[in-house]
Amino acid sequence: MIKILNHFFISGFILYSLPLSAEEALNRQELDHKFGTIPNHYHLPKTPFDTDDIPSVALKTNAKSSDVLPVYRMTPTTYFFYGNIAEVDENNRGFNANAGFIVTSEGVVVIDSLGSPLLGERMISTIKQVTDKPIKYLIITHNHPDHSYGAIAFKKLGGVKIIGHKETIKYIRSGRVEHSVDYRKTFIEKDMQGFEPVVPDIMIGGELYSKTRITLGDHHFDIYNTGSHHSFGDLIVHQVEENFVWISDLAFNNRTTYMADGNSKHAIEVENWLLKTFKNAELMIPGHGSMQTPDFPMVKKTRDYIQRLRDRMAEAIENDVDLQTAVDHTDFPNWKDVPLYELNHKKNIDFVYREMEQELF
Repeated sequence: MIKILNHFFISGFILYSLPLSAEEALNRQELDHKFGTIPNHYHLPKTPFDTDDIPSVALKTNAKSSDVLPVYRMTPTTYFFYGNIAEVDENNRGFNANAGFIVTSEGVVVIDSLGSPLLGERMISTIKQVTDKPIKYLIITHNHPDHSYGAIAFKKLGGVKIIGHKETIKYIRSGRVEHSVDYRKTFIEKDMQGFEPVVPDIMIGGELYSKTRITLGDHHFDIYNTGSHHSFGDLIVHQVEENFVWISDLAFNNRTTYMADGNSKHAIEVENWLLKTFKNAELMIPGHGSMQTPDFPMVKKTRDYIQRLRDRMAEAIENDVDLQTAVDHTDFPNWKDVPLYELNHKKNIDFVYREMEQELF
């Protein structure tokens, strides 16, 4: 049973102690940031797991690379950055995904790097407040901006081996990077200074569900190739000793999922694999939203949402319903109060409709 013990402060930020897009062409909707973070608002939930209480962390525009970020201590060695449930905007400044790090006897393993070079630098500063052990590995679960654009800070630090999916190269060459960087520079230009796309030192590929183990000190990490379910190439990380699974964007919690790369059919298959393979995990940590203890309803909820979309779009295509009509008339009333439904749902319909057209014809 995981319980809150107490909290203490690191340079003015609460650190809770626990025992154990890929954007398309710029448009007015993007620039309005209707679904961003509340300006000048700061709220951290008392617990980051099994909760619908979500963070609202507006960051200062004049932040320095030495300024630490709020972080939760999950075990004596495991730490968690709990990101905003919001689209990227000038208030959250790219802090709209989760990340974390594990302190081993020989160094630190970091999982994901958040959404800008400055956030990557601030992650490093936070880690240095916790431990004087060197950062040895950065694992990038996938290359969407909110998870990977801080990676350049770790590369520049030196001595850090960066691990990513083998399809990272495909993403870098896709043209999506240039657009997303230009987009971010319209409102967080300072935070994006020094950005470069990072090619991993170690690329994970091989057969679907094959794993690569890295060992650092007293900790083992199994990194699984889960193919292209959400992006060009996705990884999940099993933190063996604690039996925690970092599932990235395979499932979303406290918000509506987003599909723009990946493959919806494969996503459902991987979600079923995840629930079967790690049914006895202590904790699943998503790329967005609160982490969960068994039996991991966020995975089932994300899977069922995607399956429902596939069923509805297959029906629409079979009945000669055109794409625009399907987008305009496919509502899921029980999802309307879920954060980012209004932003993502119609985009998901468009994506899945086009997928189903290819599959059916």
